[in-house]
Amino acid sequence: MRITVLVGGVGGARFLLGVRKLLEQTPGPHELTAIVNIGDDAWMHGVRICPDLDTCMYTLGGGIDPERGWGHRDETWNAKAELAAYGVQPDWFGLGDRDLATHLVRSQMLRAGYPLSQITKALCHRWDPGATLLPVSDDRCETHVVITDPDTGDRRAIHFQEWWVRYRAQVPTHSFAFVGSESATAGPGVAEALTEADVVFIAPSNPVVSIGAILAVPGVRAALRSTAAPVIGYSPIIGGKPLRGMADACLEVVGVETSSEAVGKHYGARSGTGILDGWLISDGDTAEVPGVDVRSIPLLMTDPDATAEMVRAGIDLAGLTL
Repeated sequence: MRITVLVGGVGGARFLLGVRKLLEQTPGPHELTAIVNIGDDAWMHGVRICPDLDTCMYTLGGGIDPERGWGHRDETWNAKAELAAYGVQPDWFGLGDRDLATHLVRSQMLRAGYPLSQITKALCHRWDPGATLLPVSDDRCETHVVITDPDTGDRRAIHFQEWWVRYRAQVPTHSFAFVGSESATAGPGVAEALTEADVVFIAPSNPVVSIGAILAVPGVRAALRSTAAPVIGYSPIIGGKPLRGMADACLEVVGVETSSEAVGKHYGARSGTGILDGWLISDGDTAEVPGVDVRSIPLLMTDPDATAEMVRAGIDLAGLTL
């Protein structure tokens, strides 16, 4: 079976663990491809940081910090401390020593002219993630946030990382902008991974700044709408609250209620102008999404086995047999 997943962040990476677990338990061959958000990517301290790509790579490769869910296992922070001693900004971003090695390799390859997709493939040789990780684009597409500056009272745009990490989304926020996406193109293999899949999953990632940033890249939504594969989404909302992170803050900015039903309607049905054929919500929640087959299942990703059962339910909802 060929499974393609749209992912971003910690929840998306953990979802991929469950997909891989289920495929490992089933005679193959199988193909698992992840189309990964790059809207969080940023230049800091002279290196290019790709948080979602690295979180997926470290998680699948066994190198993720198990407590934080992001960053490198057994991390140290000497470089961060030295940068702070020099008074270098930004001082709010935690750049770990082990993680820094990944960013240095990526930055050197970018400056040598390699595209992000080739760089990601090269980095994955070390981690052997058991999946193909595709950045949604080789072009620079960054999520920026229009806020009211807490110091000046003026409106200004800041990088998503500053809004998320420095301000913890706790400043007056007006809109999101996917800078560069209008002129970007889908990365190598992205459209094919969608159109040639047997099933496409929308992971329970942030619907605005993870999945939304992926969909903002021209060609992605069109490939999703035209693929012969069923498109099955997983709600990131359980009982009116995000699984993790601050998806509720992002949804509020775009005027969407924090509920499984509202997020399902935000994505919409492929039979209309949206992207979903099926929508899996948490048992105990209810949702009616016109044109979409909705089913309730346990949605807590407590471990890869529990997540694998979520994936199995998605395959069943797609009308397929693994």
